[in-house]
Amino acid sequence: MNFKDNDGAENEVRDDSKFAGKQDEFDETLQDFRLSVHAWSEAAYLRPRKVQANSAHWSASRLAVGWALGCVLAIGGASTGIWEHHQQEVRSAAARVAEQERLAARQRNQQAPEVKEDQLAKAGSEDNLLARADSEADLLAKVDSDVSRAVPAAMEPLAQLMVEDKTP
Repeated sequence: MNFKDNDGAENEVRDDSKFAGKQDEFDETLQDFRLSVHAWSEAAYLRPRKVQANSAHWSASRLAVGWALGCVLAIGGASTGIWEHHQQEVRSAAARVAEQERLAARQRNQQAPEVKEDQLAKAGSEDNLLARADSEADLLAKVDSDVSRAVPAAMEPLAQLMVEDKTP
């Protein structure tokens, strides 16, 4: 018997009559294969295996390491918070001290004109003030003349040679 495929090729249908006697042999072979697979599975299932159980040592050490890392994280978080709070307190204390210093300086500046007026009243008249100013100016001129030099120290030997040359 012949028939055509979709692509136009002719195929032949096999006749099962020539395989009829071999069916029992095929079933027996298949049964033997099935029994051998089951026997192999049973042997593999029943053979002793090495069981890898977690030892108590590894479990305990993992637990200890986990707790240690957890404690480190907790302490680190708490200490960071405490450090930031401390830094904030230090900054606020420094700001308070600076504010107190500004207030003290402002009070001194406000009291300074009053003190100067008191000193002027104690000093007496304007003539007395002029005399004191003149004496202070004289004192400053004396200090300036004592401290100042006509020639810098590095040029002094050369200046001495020039003085000697002026004499004919």
